[in-house]
Amino acid sequence: MAAIIAAASASAALSDAHAAGPEISQFELANGMKVMVIPDHRTPVATHMVWYQVGSADEQPGKSGIAHFLEHLMFKGTDKAPAGQFSAEVARLGGQENAFTSYDYTAYYQRVAKEHLEKVMTFEADRMTGLKLTDEVVLPERDVVLEERRMRTDNDPGARLSEALQATSYMNHPYQHPIIGWEHEIKQLNREDALAFYRRYYAPNNAVLVVAGDVDPAQVKALAEKTYGQIPRADTPPRARPQEPEPQAHRRVELTDPRVAQPTVQRSYLVPSYRTGEGREAVALDLAAQILGGGQTGRLYRSLVVDQGLAAGAGAWYQGTSYDATRFGVSAAPLPGVTLEKLEGAMDGVVAKLAAEGPDELELARAKTRLTADAIYARDNQATLARIYGAAWATGISADKVNAWPDEVKAVTADEVKEAARRYLTLDRAVTGYLTAPAPAPEKTPAKAPENRS
Repeated sequence: MAAIIAAASASAALSDAHAAGPEISQFELANGMKVMVIPDHRTPVATHMVWYQVGSADEQPGKSGIAHFLEHLMFKGTDKAPAGQFSAEVARLGGQENAFTSYDYTAYYQRVAKEHLEKVMTFEADRMTGLKLTDEVVLPERDVVLEERRMRTDNDPGARLSEALQATSYMNHPYQHPIIGWEHEIKQLNREDALAFYRRYYAPNNAVLVVAGDVDPAQVKALAEKTYGQIPRADTPPRARPQEPEPQAHRRVELTDPRVAQPTVQRSYLVPSYRTGEGREAVALDLAAQILGGGQTGRLYRSLVVDQGLAAGAGAWYQGTSYDATRFGVSAAPLPGVTLEKLEGAMDGVVAKLAAEGPDELELARAKTRLTADAIYARDNQATLARIYGAAWATGISADKVNAWPDEVKAVTADEVKEAARRYLTLDRAVTGYLTAPAPAPEKTPAKAPENRS
């Protein structure tokens, strides 16, 4: 009982910390661009991020990888800032920059001393509409993307299995396509494809500007109107994607590769995201992932590794921040001599028990503490703060909902976790993957020498 009280007390303290969190200012420019300002006055630094509400799941059929490809090409320059000038200036100022593409969004960011905020805003606003592309820069960059795919996916058996699991999990929704794209479709992408995608989606009314740091909201608003506010809005299409039907059958994927050193069994279930879930379903699934896979105290680790001695490791995860239906995953790696079939059966037993009985008070309190602590500790990183709110906006979650999330976690009951597991962690919603090495070839018996008969 003391442990339960301690865990509950920690959760309450973290909820109180949430109440003292940053006051986010939000406004919208005349051209439809949304702006969030997150004050963080601990250091004289500003993190500047532009998020476009478009990702790989918004690509046209046959053009997989174009969102990620365009992200690369956005660094190729404009008439005002030729290729490399933006990056060189950020480096000269002692800042950092990068970009990333997801299924649901594409984002570009810089972190600089606060007095240089206007400069990076000017550069970023320029490339929102001023990108210049020629075949001389597009075609070599396409080769760079193909090489990236070979290194990160094609040459990694684990990544290839993950890609196959993702593709098999979705029968109709474009989440089935990898963010980087399929190789044969990447090879066909060209300058016209990139510019068409750019003109269709890269517009102020399809973007949000997030500035976190030692800044004043009024100052940011003035700079935003001076830079981004001069860009006219565009006729950006609404987000309309094919939706996934309710799954009906358990599916299996198996990948065998001689480079596999550690076999694994992986399972992913089709589940609601924070945007698509009803009530507190998504929060309950987040807690279920913690209860099953929360390190060495998680049920999967305790059962498969400690108690039964079947696995070298085990875990669980939930991708809650997706715009559409998402995935919940469990996995385990067997000890030598343990078959994947036996390990899968034991893993199923752990999941089934949670669905049948739900969590006990102690593990639910512990899971709540871990989840809430992660959210509070994220505030120590300015860039992480900007990413949390930017990703939420891009996937249809308001800043108010982000701020209220720790209290939502605190309110979830054991019955809600049990019901979420019972409803969604079922085999008819699942894809199971095996990653294995080839069985060793049987040794050949030496041919018997013929007898010498005289």
